[in-house]
Amino acid sequence: MNIQSFLKQLKRKLRWKRSWLTLGMIIFIGTGWILQTTGHLPKYHMQSEGAVEAVLATISPEEDQRLKEAIAMLKLMKESRESYLLKSYLCGEERIQLGQQTSDDLVQMQLKHPNWLLSLDGKGTVTFTEKIDDLSPACKEKAVFGIDGSSNLSLFNGTPTEENVIRTFFQLNIKSLESSLPKDTVEQLHEGIRVSDLEEYNSVLSTFSDYAIEESERVMTKP
Repeated sequence: MNIQSFLKQLKRKLRWKRSWLTLGMIIFIGTGWILQTTGHLPKYHMQSEGAVEAVLATISPEEDQRLKEAIAMLKLMKESRESYLLKSYLCGEERIQLGQQTSDDLVQMQLKHPNWLLSLDGKGTVTFTEKIDDLSPACKEKAVFGIDGSSNLSLFNGTPTEENVIRTFFQLNIKSLESSLPKDTVEQLHEGIRVSDLEEYNSVLSTFSDYAIEESERVMTKP
């Protein structure tokens, strides 16, 4: 009997015998049969378990638990799933289609990229999210810092208007800002300060964070 025939018989048995004890016995007997016949365990099992241990040894305890849970979830999948990679930047996102992936494919992908965060939607679609400490290519083309209608320092997709807000950071003390900074700098902020890379992005945030209103100040100024 070859391995393929054995696995077909195993699947038929599992349909009828649902208790965990019976399942455990079948797996135990099947593993012994494969060892006796071939002299080793299935290649994928050995590689995946070894890969899991190797990856877990390189990450923090918090990441260790998250990765274990992600791999356990992926291994439960019985059918191929539509999958995506979401690149989440400091400014902007990119969604990349990875196509139909089997459980084994997804496990190997998660092990290769342990920092990717796994999520499933209601339809069972798999999304890996990669956090990237940079601006997306689209943001590098259009990102502008400015002030929204509530005096918040915000990042806009092009012209500083309410409908173009990408991200809001903190409320500004406009009086302090106008009395401390050169007039042309304040005017530039109102018109929109263009940023095209991470260095410029951090520089603008650092400059105007000195004029951020603290939470305690907001409470005191409420009517």
